[in-house]
Formats: sequence, C-alpha cells, structure tokens
Amino acid sequence: MAVRIRLTRLGKKKKPFYRIVVADSEAKRDGRFLEVVGTYDPNQSPAAVSIKQDRVQDWLARGAKPSDTVRSLLKGAAAE
Repeated sequence: MAVRIRLTRLGKKKKPFYRIVVADSEAKRDGRFLEVVGTYDPNQSPAAVSIKQDRVQDWLARGAKPSDTVRSLLKGAAAE
C-alpha cells in the first residue's frame, strides 16, 4: 500500500476549498483517506494554507510521498 499526501476537493462550483489528506494512492480523489493534515483555500488573497507540521513530518518519516501540488504548498509553508 503506497501512501500519498494529496489534496481532496470541497466547496461549491467555481469556489474550491481543499483539504490536505494522507490517503492510499489507489483511493479516489475525494474518497477514503487516513488523516486530514491541513487545508488550502485558494479563494483568499493571498491563498490560505494551514498545515499540521508535526503530523506531516510523521507521515513523511513513514514513507508517504507528497503530490507535486502538496510539495509546493509545503515549501511555501516552510518559508513563512
């Protein structure tokens, strides 16, 4: 079972809101997940990113791989 840290979409049409979740790589985009580790709201200016750094580090240590988008969000959050 390969574990990924990725986004799952919430919100209304044309107003997306995303959760950053840890999920099995074979699960559907908005399907089952193991844990919610943050949120991302691109509608705000600047975009609001909230991440539980300790939980993300724990999952990365266990071998979870972030998606490309989540990797860029993590870099941006670390820079702040």
